[in-house]
Amino acid sequence: MEILRTVIQVVIPLGILNVWLLRFGKPTEWRGGNATTMKEEFQVYGLPEWSVGVIGVLKVALAVLLLVGVWLPSVTQPAAVGLAILMLGAVAMHVKVKDPLKKSLPAFSILVLSLYVAFF
Repeated sequence: MEILRTVIQVVIPLGILNVWLLRFGKPTEWRGGNATTMKEEFQVYGLPEWSVGVIGVLKVALAVLLLVGVWLPSVTQPAAVGLAILMLGAVAMHVKVKDPLKKSLPAFSILVLSLYVAFF
């Protein structure tokens, strides 16, 4: 089980970093509403423009901490809990705009995996 937890602990940050660093300005089928970029997605949710940067910095920082946690276990639980909270917010935003279930699946998956890493 420890190997599974470590694999998940690496997969989560890779997914977060992919979305926020590589696909930030690119369309994906997972974007909320009809958004084609991350900034548009936050507009769809009715969030202020500044929140894109704040959430982005938090997600990237927590993802990096989760990776660091492979070697420094004391940061793992706080990073995983932080990501779980942010993913709960992401799922809530998809629900708010009445997205199909499919669009919230990545955020929900990261939420569940983060809780697994944090508490099991």
